[in-house]
Amino acid sequence: MKLIVGLGNIGRKYKNTRHNVGFIFVDNYATQNNLKFKLNKDFNAKIALTKINNENIVLMKPCTFMNLSGNAVVKVKKYYKIDNDDILIIQDDMDLDIGRCRFRLKGSSGGHNGLKSIFSCLGSTEIKRFKIGISAPNGEGVVDYVLGVFSKKEYQEIEGIVEESSAIINDFCTKDFETLMARYNK
Repeated sequence: MKLIVGLGNIGRKYKNTRHNVGFIFVDNYATQNNLKFKLNKDFNAKIALTKINNENIVLMKPCTFMNLSGNAVVKVKKYYKIDNDDILIIQDDMDLDIGRCRFRLKGSSGGHNGLKSIFSCLGSTEIKRFKIGISAPNGEGVVDYVLGVFSKKEYQEIEGIVEESSAIINDFCTKDFETLMARYNK
């Protein structure tokens, strides 16, 4: 069983913000595959279940704010008895140019509060990630920038990655991680 976690903040005011690119990504996957997210209050998350090559997959959007994402992730992990090695976090990354993406096997949070929370709750920084570049702010404060809405041009830059969500998630569930990094880390 695998757990795919799209990171974002709950609430209408955050819907199309840069920090919610993880939600945007898994929402697109759900739409492409006719899946519906359902709120699970015990997990404090929205969950969609599917199968890829006969393996059960849990898609998840934490219903906490970003800096508490780990609380929801650990509940789902424990309930479904998922190994840390079978978790993939979909996240925004200011260190990547907008429209770039990268798989990462392990490492620091890079200042990302959602990752800090997940690492703390899971007790490890060896959690697989798919990072979607949102670029760094240009003179704007970090908080205002990540909570800002994508411009039309910026959204067009990430749209290609979002549209590939089915292929990317299917590849994660069927290929070894080195293959993923070679294919997507350009």
